[in-house]
Amino acid sequence: MSFPLLTVTAAVPAVGAVVTAALPAATSAATRRTPKTVALAFSAVTLVLAAVMTARFDPGGKRYQLTESYTWIKSFGISFSLGVDGIGVVLALLTAVLVPLVMLASWGDADPEDPHSFEGRRRTQGFFALILAVEAMVLVSFLSTDVFLFYVFFEAMLIPMYFLIGGFGDRAGGPEAARQRSYAAVKFLLYNLVGGLVMLAAVIGLYMLTARAHLGSGGGGTFDLATITNAVSSGKLSYAPAAEKALFLGFFFAFAVKAPLWPLHTWLPNAMGESTAGTAVLITAVVDKVGTFAMLRFCLGLFPDASRYFAPAILVLSVVGIIYGALLAVGQKDIKRLIAYASISHFGFIIMGIFAMTTQGQSGATLYMVNHGISTAALMLVAGFLISRRGSRLIADFGGVQKVAPVLAGTFLVGGLATLSLPGLAPFVSEFLVLVGTFTRYPAIGIVATVGIVLAALYVLVLYQRTMTGPVKESVSKMPDLRVREVAVVAPLIALLLLLGIYPKPVADIVNPAVTATMADVHRTDSKPAHPAADQSWFSYTSLDSHGGEAK
Repeated sequence: MSFPLLTVTAAVPAVGAVVTAALPAATSAATRRTPKTVALAFSAVTLVLAAVMTARFDPGGKRYQLTESYTWIKSFGISFSLGVDGIGVVLALLTAVLVPLVMLASWGDADPEDPHSFEGRRRTQGFFALILAVEAMVLVSFLSTDVFLFYVFFEAMLIPMYFLIGGFGDRAGGPEAARQRSYAAVKFLLYNLVGGLVMLAAVIGLYMLTARAHLGSGGGGTFDLATITNAVSSGKLSYAPAAEKALFLGFFFAFAVKAPLWPLHTWLPNAMGESTAGTAVLITAVVDKVGTFAMLRFCLGLFPDASRYFAPAILVLSVVGIIYGALLAVGQKDIKRLIAYASISHFGFIIMGIFAMTTQGQSGATLYMVNHGISTAALMLVAGFLISRRGSRLIADFGGVQKVAPVLAGTFLVGGLATLSLPGLAPFVSEFLVLVGTFTRYPAIGIVATVGIVLAALYVLVLYQRTMTGPVKESVSKMPDLRVREVAVVAPLIALLLLLGIYPKPVADIVNPAVTATMADVHRTDSKPAHPAADQSWFSYTSLDSHGGEAK
């Protein structure tokens, strides 16, 4: 039996969460370092395992690799089945990269105000254990090839995130902070639970249809993703049109809440605004990616006809989200809420790329998931360092920071420029592919979406101008620059932004075969140029696949 790499990769942070939570209560600054160090060590081991998993993945091999399957509930065809395709493996690696950086950035965020209370003694252990629990559940979600298994962890990750938002919020929120944190946590939980309940009904409906088609062992039903998608592709499992549309909407609704897609987005600004910077990164750079990933893996693979039917409507919602999020970001007075609304705009681009159903669009959307995770982490974590020094999230409370903390200001600028997709930084490549892929099939949608680029430049540059330039305000005149630990957090993110901005091919080579398989699931091929001469023009698209072949 081969080494169960995927199971171990997901199990390490889960074990780390238990070990961290079980450590003796911290009674001093020295003992509070122990749970932090232990949690960081487990996250580092997870990163090593994720890197090994990525290295062992063969882009030219089978669609799902490193597969493992263990019987769970045999009577219902449920198994603990894991496997990775090119999309899942890069998102799992992204998660493993970001979690240790989040821990380093959050090193002092959970230190208690009253270390002598019982809550204070257990606070540090709880915070870092919850981060590891989230990592474990997200990894299982990216690796799962059983629909029911995915659903369980898709929902279970809400619990540790609820406590991270409500119990470990931003201390710069003012006297109403506790009430606002509670409101944000409950809103996050309720929105996502409603989405999950709708999905549960669709999961049950899908199982009943597989049982009717005798897809499971012994002629029963099954939750195995590969079995179902193959049956749909071959015609062995056929849906009534109304049933397929209803099931698609059940899955899509849950994923759209998680993503989040306008108008189901309203929980995100509250959750990010009231969380610590590290928790905010977990929300938007890690947890929310499960929603967009699931649209590619489950919505398109399980319900191809319904995906094509609803694609135009979803594209309209996506472009509304792009413009709406950017406009709200322009008008924000709170730094963290500005980044939250910017993320809503970016998720609009990702979902638009997915449902444009072109090779360029879906490759760009997957790259966008990775690059948005890195750029948002860079901007949000530096913003967290800035806010913790001043004790305020309001943009108006800053000014002239670049004169007293040039390294902090410089890294903030790089994160901001990546957020507006400046050429040479990683998000530019993905945003360009999404727009090109959308324009080839839906030119009007593609044109309108470009307005979001202009608005992104506006909110990012105005934010930088108001906080970093101009006269030095008295309140920031003695602000210290980034410390060694903080530089260690930001430097890898900036390096990745530069590397993937200049040379995205390694990630594209892993992603493109999975995108090709997804396009086959929905029976889509790339649009041909309308004019024959355009085939020879400079803008004809050649896919970035590892074999150098042109997009079909």
